[in-house]
Amino acid sequence: MNDISDRSIMTALGRQLTLAVAKQSVGASNLANLDTPGYKTQGVSFDDVLSQAQGGAVVAVTQAGHLPGLANAAAGTQVTNVEGLATRRDGNNVELDRELLQMSRASGDFAAAQTALAAKFRLVRYAIAESK
Repeated sequence: MNDISDRSIMTALGRQLTLAVAKQSVGASNLANLDTPGYKTQGVSFDDVLSQAQGGAVVAVTQAGHLPGLANAAAGTQVTNVEGLATRRDGNNVELDRELLQMSRASGDFAAAQTALAAKFRLVRYAIAESK
């Protein structure tokens, strides 16, 4: 028997959209702080998002000069510092190419989830139209 319900599909697509938005927000915050001395690159991991799905963690400002990013868009996600990146002399470890790649991937993930969601709603509209 198929245990996949409409509700589980919509929930999964909602999580995917939320994760993509959170990644875009964190990437934008990282890019905004590209030249901020001492700023550490932040990231969102899939495991953290699943474990914090019902939580309210947002992008945190760790120093007064940092920009907070789009905290409301990242609500419900866990943002952490990214380890293993080369640090410049000013203490900043944001890499432009890495951030642009991460944002492009997040954009693709969002587009895929949005396409699936639109297809689901088209099926619902078709079912309603056929029942008349």
